[in-house]
Amino acid sequence: MTNNSANTYNKMLPPLPERMRPRNLDEYVGQKHLVGKGCVLRNMIEGGNLTSFILWGPPGVGKTSLARIVANSMDRDFYTLSAVSSGVKDVREVIDRARSSATSMFGAGKGAPILFIDEIHKYEKWSIEIKEIYDLYPQLHVVLSGSSLLALKSGLADLSRRMLQYDMPGLSFREYLRFDKRLDFQAVSLDNLLNNPAELCFEVRERCSPLEYFSAYIQKGYYPFYFEDYFAYAPRVENVVNYTIDNELTSQCGVDVANTRKIKALMQVISGMIPFEVDTAKISRNLGLQRLTLLQYMKHLEDAKLIRRLFANLLTTRDLQKPDKILLDNPNLLYVLCPTIPATGTVRETFFCNQLASSGHVIEYGGMKNADFKIDGNYVIEVGGRDKGYSQLDNTENGYVAADGIDSPVFRKIPLWAFGFLY
Repeated sequence: MTNNSANTYNKMLPPLPERMRPRNLDEYVGQKHLVGKGCVLRNMIEGGNLTSFILWGPPGVGKTSLARIVANSMDRDFYTLSAVSSGVKDVREVIDRARSSATSMFGAGKGAPILFIDEIHKYEKWSIEIKEIYDLYPQLHVVLSGSSLLALKSGLADLSRRMLQYDMPGLSFREYLRFDKRLDFQAVSLDNLLNNPAELCFEVRERCSPLEYFSAYIQKGYYPFYFEDYFAYAPRVENVVNYTIDNELTSQCGVDVANTRKIKALMQVISGMIPFEVDTAKISRNLGLQRLTLLQYMKHLEDAKLIRRLFANLLTTRDLQKPDKILLDNPNLLYVLCPTIPATGTVRETFFCNQLASSGHVIEYGGMKNADFKIDGNYVIEVGGRDKGYSQLDNTENGYVAADGIDSPVFRKIPLWAFGFLY
């Protein structure tokens, strides 16, 4: 094929993202908590009982693809638009088309059409508009997506009895291997990983060097836009942080614009922390913030999925209580925001907590004298390097070590990277 012919052929093809977009659940990679066997969206599709819902997740995580799969799998007409490039007038026009479809198709045995609006939080007073659409046009199924959790949360009060929200986290280490290295592995449950880690580790080691790829993933790979432009990854992550603080915290949480620099400084402070006790009094003094204001800002940052607050006992924790430990949400944020090379211990714990939380597990801080973390009130897990011992487990029956730098389990010491296969 000549160059001219090839260029003409390529122009006739849909854009690469469209060609790579999965067509059904079997081709869809990730989000097993939603589309896995027995999980909520798969049950909706297989049972034919669709309800309206909201998908939240970082850009590129697969929200639009999943909405299209739902429509195709249920033989529904699918109407889509983006709030980034469309106005309320466009929404009304699409609704009119969808209503016409509903009227004409019901008699033909086709289900109710689906109206999908991407980045819905870009519309001012979006929740009021959607509530009206939902009430006036019950024959439509409305599916929304957004990448601003703060904006979605502020509007969900109006829709709490009408729509469910499903979170779609960034890529796990397992999903990163699937996208970047074309290595496909099944996710494992935490119980299976702890009780039989050798099975997973042997399978992975047979096909790749997990330690080599793990070191790359923790620096770049959690946010799916990594695959769009490797070299622009760090600036894009920083842009996400800046936009969240400068725009969303001020508009959605009432944060004083004059304090946005202090919040960014707080993010840098957290990125450089050695993972020990939190001294909120010292942090508030250094940043020039009242202690209560600092605690409120920490809660907002956690709601925005930028940091993670950990407490020793969630049953007695109050809303604005001083956290026992603070980490950034994921290790990629550490490498972007930390002014120096992040502390190895902080990177390990950030990765561990991110993967456990993203797969639906409840994490509590274990304390200085005990294992690092309590998981689901059942397991205790110490996170460390390859030479980490068992002394802090104190002969606990359900105690384990998540060890960095090893590729095979030894007794109750499990490779840290293996916890990236939980979803």
